[in-house]
Amino acid sequence: MIKHLTGYSALGCALVTALITSPLCVASKEASSITSIDLGDRPLELLAALPEGDLKQRLTECQQRPPERTRFSIAHRGAPLRLPEHTRESYLAAVRQGAGLLECDVTFTKDKQLVCRHSQCDLHSTTDILTTPLAETCRNPFMPAQFSGGKLRSPATAKCCTSELSLQDFKSLRGRMDNVNSRAINVSEYLQMEEAEPVYGELLSHRESIALFDSLGVDMIPELKEPLTDMPFNGYTRQDYAEQLIQEYRDMGIAPERVWPQSFHLEDVSYWLKSAPDFADQVVFLDGRYNHPGFDQRNPIDLNPDMHSLAESGVQIIAPPLWILLALEDDQIAASPYARAAQRAGLDIMSWTLERSGSLTNGGGWYYQSITPAIQHEGAVFEVLHVLANEVGVLGVFSDWPATVTFYANCFNAQSHVPDGSPAGTDGI
Repeated sequence: MIKHLTGYSALGCALVTALITSPLCVASKEASSITSIDLGDRPLELLAALPEGDLKQRLTECQQRPPERTRFSIAHRGAPLRLPEHTRESYLAAVRQGAGLLECDVTFTKDKQLVCRHSQCDLHSTTDILTTPLAETCRNPFMPAQFSGGKLRSPATAKCCTSELSLQDFKSLRGRMDNVNSRAINVSEYLQMEEAEPVYGELLSHRESIALFDSLGVDMIPELKEPLTDMPFNGYTRQDYAEQLIQEYRDMGIAPERVWPQSFHLEDVSYWLKSAPDFADQVVFLDGRYNHPGFDQRNPIDLNPDMHSLAESGVQIIAPPLWILLALEDDQIAASPYARAAQRAGLDIMSWTLERSGSLTNGGGWYYQSITPAIQHEGAVFEVLHVLANEVGVLGVFSDWPATVTFYANCFNAQSHVPDGSPAGTDGI
């Protein structure tokens, strides 16, 4: 559970309290009975930074509209802008902010149990493992920074992996905000424990995330993460891993239309399309081909496989990062050639990740690299959302603080087109 909530700048502990349960700064499992949506102040702060115009006027007129939950608002690891990612508390905050799709990044433990972590080997920075006896299990123990003549020669490092722990060991840890001090000479400095009281949250297994999300009436968008250990792992193959993810939804009685399995690897996507046809309509190919030499989103015809080939193989949803879907036309943000090619092929589109780049007053960083000149104020997040919703036609947008996307989606009635009857639509909480 969260022991302390400090360092929330303009949000403050009171707002985070309102976004999860009352009272917080000690969150509890009882918060799973969330009955209303509270977007807090952040969407209005961003709206205030948006230049005058039709978009600002429309959003301003929506300020008093009671928000409803929407699948268009996808919680990227929960609400990690302010709370530890992949923790119960972070997920509860995302639901309170109106997210209709929640993401558990899935990896596995030493005893081949699935757990929610962004990386199999991020425990040193996202949990308190280095302060526990389980630090002895770390693949690379903590090594202090090395200096020469007052200059940093080598940064502080550690590497701790779920594959070195049993599920019971994993559950004994606490989630923390993912930030470390590369100049640290001891663990306390590395985890920045002396700068502020730490924020902790409860870690979840994949099955626990399913139970939580089901109890909250939201849909589920798990991502099969790349194993960072040799495969097969004690006889456990990649296909076993992919199959186990799907099987846990079946075991827990979750309807396939509430599940959106994701992977960056086409072999995983292809496996699901063939082995789990009941889940196939919502399998998501996370397009990471921007890492390939010569990649150019302005020339999607050169992609291999191209959009039409992906569609012919059975892929129905593609999800690249924001910048790949966006371009500048006459200095205005517009849909990119990549986005147009996906549309022509009949592919549905999702995108990631808003609220992850820090300040948008100077270009926005990696997620906005194709439209840098247009990203010069915090309100640009709404301009980006407007193009994604209207020109690109995305099903939904991942965000590290879902309230912003929820506010926009409610104002413009943006929603993913999904089978009728699923409980996480824009028909309220």
